[in-house]
Amino acid sequence: MRPIGTATRGTTNPNRLRRMDRWIAATHGPALRRADAPVAVDLGYGAAPWTAVELLERLRGAEPRTAVVGIEISPERVAAAKPYEREGLTFRHGGFEIPLPERPVLIRAANVLRQYDEGEVAAVWERLCARLAPGGLLVEGTCDEIGRRHVWVALGPEGPRTVTFATRLGSLDRPSDLAERLPKALIHRNVPGEPVHAFLRDFDRAWAAAAPYASLGARQRWITAVRALSGDWPLADGVQRWRQGEVTVNWAALRPERHPGR
Repeated sequence: MRPIGTATRGTTNPNRLRRMDRWIAATHGPALRRADAPVAVDLGYGAAPWTAVELLERLRGAEPRTAVVGIEISPERVAAAKPYEREGLTFRHGGFEIPLPERPVLIRAANVLRQYDEGEVAAVWERLCARLAPGGLLVEGTCDEIGRRHVWVALGPEGPRTVTFATRLGSLDRPSDLAERLPKALIHRNVPGEPVHAFLRDFDRAWAAAAPYASLGARQRWITAVRALSGDWPLADGVQRWRQGEVTVNWAALRPERHPGR
């Protein structure tokens, strides 16, 4: 079967996806532990296998039995990654069809759909979610080249659940700086009248109001701003994750009027 999808640019760097990986390990660790044989997929890992190697290390911190399969649509990238295979880590040629005999408990697709058209997102989400094991999770999103700023959508077999904004707080001027890393489903919706635009506007206002806390550090300012934001937006996490420079919002609150998901 010919792989489904098109090759991306393949840009990758060590530690680029650390924020996403740590969130996955913390929030999805119980599902990994419940699985009989937990398999995670790093879909579109790029020109070098660093992100798949790191995903294995981080997920095994949550569940030592986890195996990771890196899937790439470029045969050359698969061949280049093969020397890095070891117990629990393999690489395979494929695309959105996820060519595995088993259903993975996790599919991570980072910086993949950003290079597709917005109108293609819903079909890709649906195809990938259909390949998940019961209780599985699809994490699809975008980050900058060195992993300072991330935004990702978490989806289950039923569709989108949450949107997470994550950043290295020391590099942040204002929360709306994260808009440049919105995933394809949202990046073109950051305009007046759309929920994601209203969310980032309110986040900037809360951040400005929390400026006096900057003397205590960027983390305290972020926590204060997020706590204020929680009065008007349905956040799906708490201070333990906020301390990591994260905030997670229910998808229904940010879903575009004509949205790529159920």
